[in-house]
Amino acid sequence: MTAAARHEQRQEQLAAIFRSATVIPVLTIERLEDAVPLARALVAGGVRVLEVTLRTPVAVDAARAMIAEVPEAVVGIGTILNADDLARARGLGAKFGISPGATPDLLKAAAESDLPFAPGIATASELMQALAAGFDLVKFFPAEQSGGIKALRALAGPFPHIRVSPTGGIGEANAASWLAEPNVVAVGGSWLCPPADIRSGNWAGITAMCARAMKSLKPASR
Repeated sequence: MTAAARHEQRQEQLAAIFRSATVIPVLTIERLEDAVPLARALVAGGVRVLEVTLRTPVAVDAARAMIAEVPEAVVGIGTILNADDLARARGLGAKFGISPGATPDLLKAAAESDLPFAPGIATASELMQALAAGFDLVKFFPAEQSGGIKALRALAGPFPHIRVSPTGGIGEANAASWLAEPNVVAVGGSWLCPPADIRSGNWAGITAMCARAMKSLKPASR
């Protein structure tokens, strides 16, 4: 298999993961002891695909604990900013990586890595750079702040075959509208696990919120 074929295969793997998710919770974990019970609460509510962001000192250890102790979860790493972050994500056994944006160096490293990866884009120029590097599945971020669904539709005009996971400003009130867009494979958001519920250990409340969301939201058609 050629390098290009392997890269395309990784993109299809990631698309399948995202489509299976419908909603991908974006997790910023402040305390390591919250990681495993949070993952279990999400999985119990039907939310299995999780994005652990590299925004806190415990993020890597939190993701590692989730992978080891909650095998039903499909754990990916978000806020990947450079090739070192990408290597860390791969090394700890993450199933995918996501970045908020993309540099030429990061796109090159991701194209050469065997970790399925979605670069972040917000403009047509950024999307063209991602496509040139072989990434037709991207994170649209910050989605609402970058023009929302109207902006996504405008991008889909000249780029009809892109597949998108929008994140940023998406919550219970508008997730269904985003999922109805033909280019959307899943949405990302943090509303399923409010920080107050994590701090208080309200795992049953998080499970109930997830179950309600998964019951009410129609999976993406893409």
